[in-house]
Amino acid sequence: MAPKGPKPVELYGKYTWKIDKFSQINKRELRSNTFEVGGYKWYILIYPQGCDVSSHLSLFLCVANHDMLLPGWSHFAQFTIAVVNKDPKKSMYSDTLHRFWKKEHDWGWKKFMDLSKVVDGFVDSDTLIIKAQVQVIRERADRPFHCLDFQYRRELVRVYLTNVEKICRHFVEEQRGKLGKFIGDKARWPSFCAFWLGIDQNSRRRMSREKSDQILKLVIKNFFIEKEVTSTLVMDSLYSGLKGLVGQTNGKSGIGKHLDAEEQTVPIVSMENDMFVLVDDVLLLLERAVLEPLPPKDEKGPQNHTNDDTSGEDTNRDSIQRDERHLTELGWQTIEIFVFAHIFSKIEVAYEEAVALKKLEELSTEEAV
Repeated sequence: MAPKGPKPVELYGKYTWKIDKFSQINKRELRSNTFEVGGYKWYILIYPQGCDVSSHLSLFLCVANHDMLLPGWSHFAQFTIAVVNKDPKKSMYSDTLHRFWKKEHDWGWKKFMDLSKVVDGFVDSDTLIIKAQVQVIRERADRPFHCLDFQYRRELVRVYLTNVEKICRHFVEEQRGKLGKFIGDKARWPSFCAFWLGIDQNSRRRMSREKSDQILKLVIKNFFIEKEVTSTLVMDSLYSGLKGLVGQTNGKSGIGKHLDAEEQTVPIVSMENDMFVLVDDVLLLLERAVLEPLPPKDEKGPQNHTNDDTSGEDTNRDSIQRDERHLTELGWQTIEIFVFAHIFSKIEVAYEEAVALKKLEELSTEEAV
């Protein structure tokens, strides 16, 4: 799972644009100088009086030389644009994720902020300061990946950890609800148990595993959503969870980096070479998958882009470690329940086919009589 190609820090960059004599600008639009991030040239585009809207400042990030790029070019970028206030806590931030390509080579916000607010500390000595952070993403989207520069990622975690938690918890709870409903079906559950126990051990073993690359592609398809700003952090959480799962399977102590030994739950899925494998009989794991406790909720809630924690470096380090542990727990449990639900769905199909075949045989017998 070692990353290939440039590291996230090599695909990340910042740019600061100072617009002097802002009150004297009478142009409809204004472009910054170009700057390079991740092998691409960019510029910021501002509409001081709004783009197709009134009374708003419009801001966009644009690919500078899009007409000179090779046909079929496209690349994802996560970016944050801020209009700086004299009081850093009042600075205005917006984040997004976008796939830039020929027909969408610029992206941003028509209503970035109300023009009436610009004079409230944003224009200092008639200078407006705009800052951009850009993270180009080049990972192949066929398995969970880590794609954010550490400091930029830390900033996004402060703002969006609660959102990531909601996405992961919703998925886990939804899948558990489906599995719990199956177990609670008084007609199907005994029938399924009889079907499963009637299969030879080799067939059970074969049905309790699946190639990891096939499942991980489905994980990406389910969780990496274009234009959804939290997608990169969800991928990061799943990447950490998958790394922990692989580490636990291989008995590596590295899994303790973010999870203490007592915090690691008994797994329901393991990795064997290129296969996901259920660690026990599916009947036992079904009940465990439904009843396994979720990680405790993050109680801090969304925070600002600026780090307001002034309580000291040690406290900040503890906060970072706590957040990393929480992201790993969420990713680990989400990966496990995704894998289990996928494998079980194939077993359920085999069960339904067996039931249908049995009914067909009974009908044929009745007609023969």
